[in-house]
Amino acid sequence: MKIKFMGAARTVTGSCYVLETNGLRFAVDCGMHQGNAEIEKRNWDVDIYQPETIDFFIITHAHIDHTGLLPRLVQKGFKGQIYTTPPTRDLLKILLLDSAHIQEMEAQWRSKKHLRSGEKFIKPLYTQKDATATFPMVRSVPYDERFEPGSGITVNFKDAGHILGASLVELWVQENGIPSKLVFSGDIGRPAQLLMEDPSIVDTADFLFLDSTYGNRDHKGEDESLDELVEAIAYSYRNGEKVIIPAFAVERTQEMMYCLYLLSKDGRLPQGMPVYLDSPLAIQATEIFRRHTEYLDEETKELIQKGEDPLYLPQMRFTPTTEESIAINTLSGPAVVISASGMANAGRIKHHLRHNIWREGASIVFVGFQAQGTTGRKIVDGAQKIRLFNEEIAVKAKVFTINGFSAHAGQSQLLEWLSHFQTREMQVFLVHGEFSAQQVLADMIRDRFGFKVLIPEYLEETTLEPGRVLKRVEYPERAAPRINWGYILEDMETRFARIKEHRAQLETKPWVEQTDLRDRLLELNRILTEINSEI
Repeated sequence: MKIKFMGAARTVTGSCYVLETNGLRFAVDCGMHQGNAEIEKRNWDVDIYQPETIDFFIITHAHIDHTGLLPRLVQKGFKGQIYTTPPTRDLLKILLLDSAHIQEMEAQWRSKKHLRSGEKFIKPLYTQKDATATFPMVRSVPYDERFEPGSGITVNFKDAGHILGASLVELWVQENGIPSKLVFSGDIGRPAQLLMEDPSIVDTADFLFLDSTYGNRDHKGEDESLDELVEAIAYSYRNGEKVIIPAFAVERTQEMMYCLYLLSKDGRLPQGMPVYLDSPLAIQATEIFRRHTEYLDEETKELIQKGEDPLYLPQMRFTPTTEESIAINTLSGPAVVISASGMANAGRIKHHLRHNIWREGASIVFVGFQAQGTTGRKIVDGAQKIRLFNEEIAVKAKVFTINGFSAHAGQSQLLEWLSHFQTREMQVFLVHGEFSAQQVLADMIRDRFGFKVLIPEYLEETTLEPGRVLKRVEYPERAAPRINWGYILEDMETRFARIKEHRAQLETKPWVEQTDLRDRLLELNRILTEINSEI
């Protein structure tokens, strides 16, 4: 049995793992590559997937970094089945259409620019027609109902505790009379998060493909995160400015709505302060959450049974139309604006940043992971200016990064989930994470559990045989990755600015905070040393 890592290999986007066994060729996930320009070029090179030869897809959950290339592969010849859970099926319909709309709009905008300079028309990556052609191929299977998508292959979905309908995948293969079990964690959720159940426990596998997004750090507690959100809201409320929250349309937006509901219930949200949900996609996703309450956690179900709605506030305004969205920034006074995309690299959130990030009394609140190369990552890393709509805009708003709302398990939670595995010869592949985080997690797994741990590279191919040494080869036609020196230079300048800021603060802080700042300085210095070695 062979597996090729088509994405989410030393990165957090583009999840796709193509397997070959028993004369079948199939894949787990089919994600879009997101981040800097070099990474996003991978979305256009789908011939290497050989889509016409893929028999079926198994989809862990609906996020675009796990599903966003499905229409592109359908466009290029895929004709098989796509297996996932019922909520994921419903979410796919809105997410893929929205993604296709974005592709069409971006191609239209770029084409106008190219045509003016005498260049050719730019085609979109895929269209809404391609997305619509994908939907009849989707087959839904509930949690814990085993099914056989192909001869000698059995699959079971279990609750990953990540977003609505998210699964971890148990996959049994009989090859040449020898059984083996593979487990794909998908994105493992954070235990005790709002709305979602805790991740299901799995205790056996020959090969585990493990999410490592937060392999090098833990999250803050829920109470501490709520306090930080209160601080951000209070700061902008005092200054008569807006709180801008970039949030993924699925799960993160709904969790933020739940948080605001809790704050309002406790009297910690200013009365009458408008809350705008400015994302047509998030509005549609919220309705899907309401249709699939059986997939929510027990606490949320109990609230609903009592007649309460944790996804509602009296002062909340849904703004589905463009005109309503534009009007938000013509209104003076404080407000909370939740908008997509969560990494601030597309969608309406860019307009809200353009109108507010230069205002000293405003707050920008990041509540999710920011991939390298995205606008959100640049802001989080301390950029003094960002480029939006071909304009350099100063970052004067107060920036809050609240990772306690993450839908991903933190380091300790990943290790706790991993501790339940009883197969001592299990081999672990770390996927869906940045390399620096994966190295930290790999060392901890080896030391604590003694499992063999590998960190595959993009397009690496591996032969899987239970109990035997893995045979690893790189894709023979793989081109050497081109280093984005412009991004690295910008990243270094940002980090040097942060070091200067931390050093200036060091002597004015209490001893405990000095220790925290020193730790951050050491981490920044380590990253800069790594970048210097690349140069």
